[in-house]
Amino acid sequence: MVAASLLPAARVPAFNDDEEESGIIPPYLKEGDTIGITSPAGYITLEAIQPAIQQIESWGLKVKPGNCIGKRDFSFGGTDIERAADMQQLMDDPEIKAILCARGGYGSVRLIDQIKWDKFKQNYKWIIGFSDVTVIHSHLSRNLGIASIHSKMCNSFPDDWSKAEPIQIETILSIRKALMGEKMKYTIEPNDKNKVGIAKGRAVGGNLKTLESLCGSK
Repeated sequence: MVAASLLPAARVPAFNDDEEESGIIPPYLKEGDTIGITSPAGYITLEAIQPAIQQIESWGLKVKPGNCIGKRDFSFGGTDIERAADMQQLMDDPEIKAILCARGGYGSVRLIDQIKWDKFKQNYKWIIGFSDVTVIHSHLSRNLGIASIHSKMCNSFPDDWSKAEPIQIETILSIRKALMGEKMKYTIEPNDKNKVGIAKGRAVGGNLKTLESLCGSK
């Protein structure tokens, strides 16, 4: 992504020949697996994430809301200590196969250096979200070489699917495809300056403003 090329050069973890070119890929989910939901940034209620819970359960998956859902400290979903502890608990729980962030805003950067990654590196799982969650994606990519999913979060799931725009539905259903390991395809309108060819590389990006604020950090 263009956003990645704007960042200053930094060490990228080396991989063994038998690892996939895109880095370390967490195990894909299967029916009956459990997704944890936490909010490393802004405040959100349990009621507000019900549409997401219902949709995820319709995919044959279980949902475990974290302890900080419903907690509030000013605009945050609990204090920095509470949010970090909630993320840590879900990351360390072997029954949790993926973590969906409930919403963005601001806050992940305040807890990222409190997280202990030892158990996570032995039990990889998908971390899902966008906006402020770019902080976590960037840490996973730059320091651990672990793939994650840049996607919509709980507060983007519609209350009434019959009134949702097609692009909203497609975007949310793509989360299931990514988690289940289905082949993903991205179609981009051509430009008259395009050149025919084949390119191969690791796609790294996220919210551009957040990436900008991370420049110069680890």
